[in-house]
Amino acid sequence: MFRDRKVIALCTSRVFDSQIHQLIQIINEKLRQQNCSMLIFALNSDVYWGEESISAEAAVFELLPYHILDGILIMDEAIKSRTISKRIIKKAGEYQIPVITVDGKYDGIPAIRFDYEKGFEKIARHMFEEHHVKKPIMMAGIPDNPFSKTRENVFKKLCEEFGIPFEDDLISYGQFWAEPCIAAMKEVLKSGREFDCVICANDIMAINVCDMLSKEGIRVPEDVLVSGFDGIEEAYYTSPLISTASCDTSLLANACVENLERILNGESAEDAFIVPNLQPNESCGCPSCMHDSKLILSMFNNNFYRHQDDYRALYNIASDMHVCRSNKEMLGKLNLYKAQKLLCVASRDCFEFSRNYFLKELRRDWINDLFLVYDSENPPSEDGETEFKEFPGQCEDRLFEIMKNGYPLIFNALDYMNKPLGFVIYHSNSYNVINYSRTTGITNAISLGIGGYVNYANQRSLLERMDEMYKRDALTGLYNRVAFQHIFRELRFRPENRGREVTVIMSDLDGLKYINDHFGHADGDNAICTVATALKKACPDNAVCARFGGDEVFSVLIGECDPEHIVKEIDLELDEYNEISGLTYFVTTSSGAYTTKLDENFDILAALKVADEKMYEVKKAKKLARENL
Repeated sequence: MFRDRKVIALCTSRVFDSQIHQLIQIINEKLRQQNCSMLIFALNSDVYWGEESISAEAAVFELLPYHILDGILIMDEAIKSRTISKRIIKKAGEYQIPVITVDGKYDGIPAIRFDYEKGFEKIARHMFEEHHVKKPIMMAGIPDNPFSKTRENVFKKLCEEFGIPFEDDLISYGQFWAEPCIAAMKEVLKSGREFDCVICANDIMAINVCDMLSKEGIRVPEDVLVSGFDGIEEAYYTSPLISTASCDTSLLANACVENLERILNGESAEDAFIVPNLQPNESCGCPSCMHDSKLILSMFNNNFYRHQDDYRALYNIASDMHVCRSNKEMLGKLNLYKAQKLLCVASRDCFEFSRNYFLKELRRDWINDLFLVYDSENPPSEDGETEFKEFPGQCEDRLFEIMKNGYPLIFNALDYMNKPLGFVIYHSNSYNVINYSRTTGITNAISLGIGGYVNYANQRSLLERMDEMYKRDALTGLYNRVAFQHIFRELRFRPENRGREVTVIMSDLDGLKYINDHFGHADGDNAICTVATALKKACPDNAVCARFGGDEVFSVLIGECDPEHIVKEIDLELDEYNEISGLTYFVTTSSGAYTTKLDENFDILAALKVADEKMYEVKKAKKLARENL
């Protein structure tokens, strides 16, 4: 429970699919009457039982807030991954949260299932009994998939019942999807096998079989009968219209509601079986049966024109986000999109550019480092800083506010290069299917936008570090000669620096040869670094410090300064070092300074030479003083 509201999580995919959209609407209308909110965690594409390589999009199911949930409804066949469903069930068990599955059977978990076996037998038997097919073949789904296997067994049983010898090559495998189905159908036609009927394990394959046969000059249903299964809406948009068995969404939704109400009342849920309805149509030679044609046309028009506008706008937003130079600028691009009604949650780790997010291993606890980075109804101000709020902790009031409107919250994962970035949470004040269908495009655009921005930022950070590395002297960390020339050239030609004083200070380590000969080159290098550090500390922040070569380091300062004071500070820094170093020798330096005007006649090499000469005068004076002791 979240404050005073009970909460149900629905795990599914493709919320814009007509059947799932209808199911969401029916269930939520019942739940809201009981002061209960529904959170929808959804994929936008199908995993299709690819258990060995589940995409990063599935990270959406890691966000389930088990600590506030009163129940979980898993649409197993919609998610199409037993691995994911098992993870959710296991985690729910740790929190003692009741789970119900739809079209999935797991030990100890109540299941609401369409009786696909009986439903498929209805449509397949219709082909045998009513249309007296003699040479049927079957377009099955995925080999050894339980949904496909059940339908294959029905086909074998009916062949035997109607005296048709069964052979293994009567069954082809279309993987439940378009392209593999087309490829399988091509192989059937190439084999030369005669057939008068194709019984398909789902409607998508039936649609593609009809299209394939038509291209080969084979008429449906005049030459070959075709049937599907599932009753998806697309079956009513094709020519011919597909004969199928429809899984009545309202019956499924009502069964879900009954069991969810039991859970909310502290009772146990129960298994439920629903038999799909037979819906003969044109593809088997029966009279046509379709939805209201005007309604279908209106829906197509709305979706087509709205989506054309959306895709262009979303493409532009994603592209603009890529090239932004700051988090604030990038997230501000989202504010340009119309009527978003969304929250964007991201991992803070994405915005740490010292290491490439897409190359480093994902932390196990990454889900605990999420922050609200954008709220469409409370966008960041232009003059304010980007405020990251800990999610869900600092966002509970906002979440509760949008949950109270009585409509579901839809969670989609953000991912890029198959790595999760965070989530988008959609909220609405209606069940408008166009808004539901737009979630896919918006999620993809935000994923591409943030992912591209992070990728570019990582590259910029790497280039900046490489640039800095090549600018710096490896031993002292001061600028090298090439970098100094580039930086000073830029400073020299700034209008505000024209005619100002410019001072060059040159420092040279005393007795480098002695240190190298008696203590080794490592000590010599350390002594050079010590002098370089003293120079850097003694000079103002605006000074450009560089290593001239060997044991000589120098600094150039534009503007008024006191070079004598700086030289004294260098010596004091070294005195302090010598007091605590514990070395048997002293690190000292000789320094020379030269000040002139930064005008068109200024020559940096000439100025360095003058400072170098002054430095050698100091060095000679020191040597002479030692000889006179």
